[in-house]
Amino acid sequence: MIHLIKLCVGVSSVQQLEDHRAGRIMSGLSRPDDLNLHRTRMMPKRRDEILEGGSLYWVIAGSIQCRQKIVELEPQTDHEGKSCCDIWMDPEIIRTIPQPKRPFQGWRYFQHNDAPSDINVGADEGEVELAAELTKLGLI
Repeated sequence: MIHLIKLCVGVSSVQQLEDHRAGRIMSGLSRPDDLNLHRTRMMPKRRDEILEGGSLYWVIAGSIQCRQKIVELEPQTDHEGKSCCDIWMDPEIIRTIPQPKRPFQGWRYFQHNDAPSDINVGADEGEVELAAELTKLGLI
């Protein structure tokens, strides 16, 4: 299994990403099963490995902060006739222990061993901030 990692451009917090996704669902801009869509230019060559349980890890404000499970990678053609890839993701946004990440273009493969751990469901904002500080200090 392998994951993808991508910058979440124009989003400054996990809450803003959650609100954006919820707004798309409320306005009917999602599939009937509420899967979230992200379109990218290139189809990953390691598609089968990703579909074995991989996630898209989102880099928000300079650190990996959350992930969404990838359900499907679908080849598409955009409005200009160029090939692209639709990444269909589970609507659940899973917060992770924040991990600093420098900017990069496009998406990258992300090894499972390099991925940050999930934060327990129900963790409050103080716990998330503490985890981020401990990570910066190299303690977790």
